[in-house]
Amino acid sequence: MTQKGGVAQIKQALRAVAESDRINDLQRYFKTGPGEYAEGDKFIGLRVPAVRAVVKQFRATEFSVVEKLLASPWHEERLCALLLMIEHFKRADEKGRERIYRFYLNNTDHINNWDLVDVSTHKIVGEFLLEKERKPLYKLARSKKLWERRIAIIACFAFIRFKDFDDALKLSAILRDDDHDLIHKAVGWVLREIGKRDRKAEEVFLKEHYQKMPRTMLRYAIEQFPEARRKAYLAGRV
Repeated sequence: MTQKGGVAQIKQALRAVAESDRINDLQRYFKTGPGEYAEGDKFIGLRVPAVRAVVKQFRATEFSVVEKLLASPWHEERLCALLLMIEHFKRADEKGRERIYRFYLNNTDHINNWDLVDVSTHKIVGEFLLEKERKPLYKLARSKKLWERRIAIIACFAFIRFKDFDDALKLSAILRDDDHDLIHKAVGWVLREIGKRDRKAEEVFLKEHYQKMPRTMLRYAIEQFPEARRKAYLAGRV
């Protein structure tokens, strides 16, 4: 049964299904060590399906609780907040969706790992901007903050579903020379998804950029190409 929950109640429910023996593995996997991209992040040891089960239980939770939960120092609590935020966004009218969208972009410091971005951005930022001016994504793509740059490109999955590739390709060009591997992977992923729907559109982009693309980005982008075509791109003979 869906119910409302307070911050303490949701935190208690999350801890009830936590697996403490997973904490060290999660800290290594999400790069929380000194100098790593998620330095200092803390985990309670939850699997994603367990977090989703708690979200399902507390789907009716008020947005004010979600706001507080997103500010948590614990990774899984922020994930829970984002999944609850998506539920609110689905049910909201246009005014409510704008409020959630603006709250999301005003709190990117708490959306601070690739899984948090990837699970939520296209379902909030991308969905909100489907029929709107997408200028905010270009500002994010030029941000000094890694996670804001990833938000910019991952949001495009909402557009790609409808074969709307223009902004995804423009943002991919802006981010082509980014110095972080997590952006290389995200851009390559976006290009691959475009190619699934329109190989020609992807290859027009690749022919202009592939020789200057980071290797990781290129490999992701051509992952589903025929073997001979992949080898040609990797050898620089297209």
